[in-house]
Parts: sequence; structure tokens; C-alpha cells
Amino acid sequence: MEKLYEQNAFLKRFTAHVVSCTPGRKGFEIRLDQTAFYPEGGGQPWDLGTLGGVRVREVHERDGHVVHTCAGALEEGSEVEGILDWSRRFDLMQQHSGEHIVSGFAHARWGCDNVGFHMGSDVITIDLNRVLDGKDLEWLEDAVNRYIWEDHPTIITYPTPEELDALDYRSKKELTGQVRIVSFPGGDTCACCGTHVTSTGQIGLVKLLGAVRFREGVRIELVCGGRAMAWLNRAAAQNHHVSNLLSAKVFETGAAVERLLEERDRLKARLQTLEEQHLAAIARRCAGAGHQVVFEDDLSPDALRRLCDSVLQVCGGWSACFTGDEEHGYRYAIGCPEGTDDLRPVIRELNRSLHGRGGGRANFVQGSFSSGRKSIVDSLNNLQNWSFLGL
Repeated sequence: MEKLYEQNAFLKRFTAHVVSCTPGRKGFEIRLDQTAFYPEGGGQPWDLGTLGGVRVREVHERDGHVVHTCAGALEEGSEVEGILDWSRRFDLMQQHSGEHIVSGFAHARWGCDNVGFHMGSDVITIDLNRVLDGKDLEWLEDAVNRYIWEDHPTIITYPTPEELDALDYRSKKELTGQVRIVSFPGGDTCACCGTHVTSTGQIGLVKLLGAVRFREGVRIELVCGGRAMAWLNRAAAQNHHVSNLLSAKVFETGAAVERLLEERDRLKARLQTLEEQHLAAIARRCAGAGHQVVFEDDLSPDALRRLCDSVLQVCGGWSACFTGDEEHGYRYAIGCPEGTDDLRPVIRELNRSLHGRGGGRANFVQGSFSSGRKSIVDSLNNLQNWSFLGL
């Protein structure tokens, strides 16, 4: 089989003869006498498109043959036209070529190796076996893009074993047989079977989106070419939207958000103080009154727990506090003086009768009931002589 994609990565249409067509698990598996469809390999996804008007679903290499998994059958011996999804192929070429140059510059400057590469539908990732900090990544992005804009050629060679021994190139594994070398002079030299641009200017732009620690090194997330432009356009549109919402200039949105967060923190602190005062006032009304039931609107789980505890400290009996509404049900926090009773069998019975869930310790339980307020009150009345606050 002739692999046309190795001879001309910019071939968008071609004709070929169908060597075989057999049904498979995902469709019809078709072999041709030649193909421009790249099979999955080396971190690069397979090409998509059509063969004889039939959709190509997957492309894999098996035993040296490229197998096209298609949505329909093609007649053996017939001549068919193959049409690549060119926008997708060119995008993958931009990503793959950009990855080479990023890895090459990182290897040349810090001696680190690319130990993992994944080309996703949105971003690509590179795993390097050395930790890089923010300044390192700034240098890397700047150096790679300056090299790209110089528009260096892409050189593909098939060196002899002797030439290969004398060549300094990147490879993740020991290679045998004929080796294909992809070189970006001054940027990277690597053994690779993938498709690439013919010169670096066709990559256009590389944008490093971020990096996280991964194993003993770092995982870099990046986009190249058209993806980089699309990402920057989305980021610019989002920032423009934020600038309009905050009435801030486009390059001053960060400072505007910081001011907004500072104001939020001041308001949260003030609200916390007011809430504490409100809960303390409720507790004072319950002082010495015995078993207490309190319904209070719009409390967070933490505030509900604190209210229950505050009432429990002063009421001289059980404290049962609720927040919620008739549509969504009520959250509860129920406590009793330590060492006096065990709430766990009580709450199991209440959960059963009030369609609730939750539990806790002998002297404190929390959870939620799906039933309405009247059902809750009726169930509690069957347990104790309660004093009801907030009804």
C-alpha cells in the first residue's frame, strides 16, 4: 500500500482501487492500494472524510496496511475517490507541528524529554519530565513563536542506519527498520510518522494555556494555529463582556474584579455579624423555656447548626431548628443536652414518617425532611411538649 500522506501531507483528494472490503464491528473495513488518510498513531488522531461518497469513521494501521472503517461497503476492485476533511487535517498538522517545536525548545534549553503527548479535540497536552515555573513557560512561549514567525522549512528524511547513528534526534522508544525523521532546523529533530506543515509560518501561533505538576515533571496545555486564534477570540470576547458589566476598560478588568471581591468580602463580614446578632436574639427568646421548635427562613446549613446549638445552650431542653419551604422541604438540626437522651432512634422514626434523611450523634442530628411544616409539627407534638417559635 502506498501511503500518500507521507509523500504529500497537503493532498486533499485522491483516487484509489479497493483491495478488500469486509464487515467489521464498527462498519466495513476497507483496504486500498494507496491512501491519503492518516491512520491513528504517534499521538495524532486518524483522518476523517469520505471514500466513494461513504463516510470514513476510523483509520488504523494493521500489519503495515491502512484499514479504513467506513459506514458502508465499497465494491472490491472498484476505483473510488477519497476526500479528506481538510479543515480537520490541517488543524491536526498545526497542532502536531507546534508540539514538535515546543518539545524541541524545551529539550534544548532544559534537557527534558517529552514523555507524553495527547492531541484532544480542544487542546493538546505535553508531558515533560522536568518541572518548569512561570518564567520558564513565558520564555518557552516567546521563543517558540519567534521561531515560528521566521518561517523555517519542514524537512522530512529517511536516513540510513549509519546516518541515523550520527544524528541527534528525539525519540520516545528504540526504533527498528526504516526511520522517518521530521526536522525543523534549529527548532527540533524528531522521529515521527505524523503529518506536518511545510514551513513553520503555517502554524501561525502557539499559545501555552497553563501547566500543572505531573509525576516528576509538568503537563503543559496548549493550542496552535487556528485553535489558538479561536481561543484568543473567545477570551477577548469574554473579557469584553466582563468590562461592560463592570464599566471598566478592557485591560483594567482584573483590578475591577479585585475591587468587587474586596467589597463582597466586606459585605459578607457585615452579613455574618448581623446573622450572629439575629441568631443570638432568637436564642434569648428561648431562654429557660424547655423544649424548643424554631422555624427560620433562609439559613445555611452552618447557620442552622449554630442556631440549634445557641438555643440548646439556654432553653433547658431539646432544640429542634428548621429552615426551608413547603415546596422543597425543610432541613433540620436537632439537639439535646449531652447525656440526657439518645436522639438517634427518634430521628430514625421521624425520617421514616416525614420522608427524611440524615442522622448524627446521640445528642445532635441533622438532615432534611420532604414533608411540609404541619406534618413536622404534628410529628414533634407526638414526641414532647414543645414550645413553638416562628409558627
